[in-house]
Amino acid sequence: MRSLNHSTAFAKAPARVQLDPDLTRVRAMWITALGVMFLIASAFNAAARGAPESFADLAEQISPSVVNITTSTTVAGRGAPRGIVPEGSPFEDFFREFQDRGGNEGDRPRRSSALGSGFVISEDGYIVTNNHVIEGADQIMIEFFEGFELPATLVGTDPNTDIALLKVEADRPLSFVTFGNSDEARVGDWVMAMGNPLGQGFSVSAGIISQFGRALSGAYDDYIQTDAAINRGNSGGPLFNMDGDVIGVNTAILSPNGGSIGIGFSMASNVVTRVVDQLKEFGETRRGWLGVRIQDVTDEIAEAIGMEDVAGALVTDVPPGPGLEAGIEAGDVIISFDGVDVDDTRGLVRQVGATEVGKTVRVVVMRDGESQTIAVTLGRRETAESAVPAAQPGAEPEEPQELEVLGLTLMPLSDEMREQLELPGTATGLVVSDVDEGSAAFEKGLRAGDLITEAGQEKVTTLDAFTAQMDAAKEAGRKSLLLLVRRAGDPRFVALSLDEG
Repeated sequence: MRSLNHSTAFAKAPARVQLDPDLTRVRAMWITALGVMFLIASAFNAAARGAPESFADLAEQISPSVVNITTSTTVAGRGAPRGIVPEGSPFEDFFREFQDRGGNEGDRPRRSSALGSGFVISEDGYIVTNNHVIEGADQIMIEFFEGFELPATLVGTDPNTDIALLKVEADRPLSFVTFGNSDEARVGDWVMAMGNPLGQGFSVSAGIISQFGRALSGAYDDYIQTDAAINRGNSGGPLFNMDGDVIGVNTAILSPNGGSIGIGFSMASNVVTRVVDQLKEFGETRRGWLGVRIQDVTDEIAEAIGMEDVAGALVTDVPPGPGLEAGIEAGDVIISFDGVDVDDTRGLVRQVGATEVGKTVRVVVMRDGESQTIAVTLGRRETAESAVPAAQPGAEPEEPQELEVLGLTLMPLSDEMREQLELPGTATGLVVSDVDEGSAAFEKGLRAGDLITEAGQEKVTTLDAFTAQMDAAKEAGRKSLLLLVRRAGDPRFVALSLDEG
């Protein structure tokens, strides 16, 4: 109504309008400007929602930084034709001759070549690729988009993330690309891959991000899944966002036939950058080490220990190391590490590994229903297993006893059983002598020969102690009993329903 009355007033006073022509021009200019702004905003929104009109400009921009990688490896001669005839067979010489076609080349070392991709990350010649592209190579040759080739030296590798860093020496600054923040990308964003698929060289493919946080086999896996075509030979090549930043390193595909079916995996740039920085500085990775063994918290485990949320990482063992020195105990549930909530074991492993060695971090654990904060100074991750303590004299042999409960047949641990199960003299607990194949215990992987060292987060060495922990759990309203089970020295927690008791 206001606009209508205002317009009517102007119509009844034409002289007033004619006396103020500047106002009319100003209004017209504002209307035109607003219209242009609206059209620009509409075009911007449409471009953001729809597919790019072309990838040509982006491909032209980044192509000089992408490289083809050829490796050469010396492999031993075939020697005897194993697998065709039995060793020592009178036909052995015949088949060797057939293989070598009249020569002795089958016994000589041979050269084997492989192809892959990579990309330059600095003008002085650092190149990123996959570890599996150059693993075991004697010679590494880099082919650049402009057509020249340079030999590369290996700076360092990280098999855990399948990343390798190479270096070439050029007589001029090289074109390079920069890493983007993979955490800022979203499912559905457009991405472009470039590499050397099937030896074709410098091929471009485009698609979208299908998902984040994919894991294939490694503890540090953080793959971006994409439907951009990735094939053999694309390994080590870059995955770009629409700004021309690298947000992933193309590493693997999921395929029944070896070719692209739209399920490709690129290691996220926020993992790669940390690895590359360490390889450049040290020639190797140096990951933080907390020194605990952990497993995921399940619904049953959460209920058994009185946790409301199914989250965190349950500590199953604390061998000598930073965790033990700081006071972390088996049975603790790590719910926060260095100020970040812990969702599961995979997240904790990645976070600890990404933290610098020697840093003191705050670790929040749930213990006996209460949270505690523990300061831990991280060590460097070790791959060797902890040493087994020296054997000590055991107790006198106990009279044979058995307890059938929760689908298990339990017996106290004797010296004879320690010897049979190859356990150290310090081992204590109850031995599982049999498991009912129709029980939940069998479904959850318990087997004869397992050693139960804790029940209800209390050590158990006698059958009476085990029964007492069952009764205590029932009195506390628990529906399940948490057991700490060891097999070949490796611990894990298992929650069994008390309904089977």
